[in-house]
Amino acid sequence: MRAAVRLVVAVALAGTAACSVRAAQPSLRVCADPNNLPFSNRAGEGFENQIASLLAADRHARLEDTWWAQRRGFVRHTLDAGLCDVIVGVPQSFEPTRTTHPYYRSSYVFVSRAQRRLGVRSFDDARLRGLRVGVQMIGDDFSNSPPAHALASRGIVKNVVGYSVYGDYARPSPLSGIVAAVDRGDIDVAVVWGPPAGYFAPASHSRLELTPVAAERQSASLPFAFDISMGVRRDDATLARALDEFLIRRRVEIDRILDHYGVPRVEAD
Repeated sequence: MRAAVRLVVAVALAGTAACSVRAAQPSLRVCADPNNLPFSNRAGEGFENQIASLLAADRHARLEDTWWAQRRGFVRHTLDAGLCDVIVGVPQSFEPTRTTHPYYRSSYVFVSRAQRRLGVRSFDDARLRGLRVGVQMIGDDFSNSPPAHALASRGIVKNVVGYSVYGDYARPSPLSGIVAAVDRGDIDVAVVWGPPAGYFAPASHSRLELTPVAAERQSASLPFAFDISMGVRRDDATLARALDEFLIRRRVEIDRILDHYGVPRVEAD
């Protein structure tokens, strides 16, 4: 009887110790979109999910996701509200956050069916005036994204088909819509932000060709390539420094994740 009691007590103490270890383990609280492939989703299938998991393991921390659709107010409702501490992917010059050094640089790309052999590289290509051109838009104004503005400034408007930069959020993988439109032949060419283009193009029925917007068309006032960093609260310099160190030390693994998801990268001008 006494042996049985000692066994029960030992098991209880072991369970208490395990709970204490779990409680003592620090957490990595990440702000993420639950339906935003190839970046992130609730199932953890995006490349930002994978980088967050790598970061948590590197810090010996428990990964905790705070889910919120990336719309206006995303930072206010997540990072600034204190619900999470890190956004895995933000533009390097993103004012609402303190940003790390960039860990990749991508660009808008022209997407077309390979069999068409269009090879469009520049907004000055005269063929764009006669093609059905898909472009991502933030709102209803064609001038609100760099590609839309570049087309409008050249008078290329009537043959432009707009697609929300957020896609149809009621469906899985909402960002795939503009690439699928090229695949179906609804449009002849699309100008798409690199990561979703690189991720969704290989899954298309027809072979799609991705061509980065020509570097000579980029300028400080209308860039088509952007450095992407991690973002933290503006007063959290300590975490920003730790993330910078992580990005340097785990560079090879991060690049391997980006390669796996087909993220197009370009060199700085």
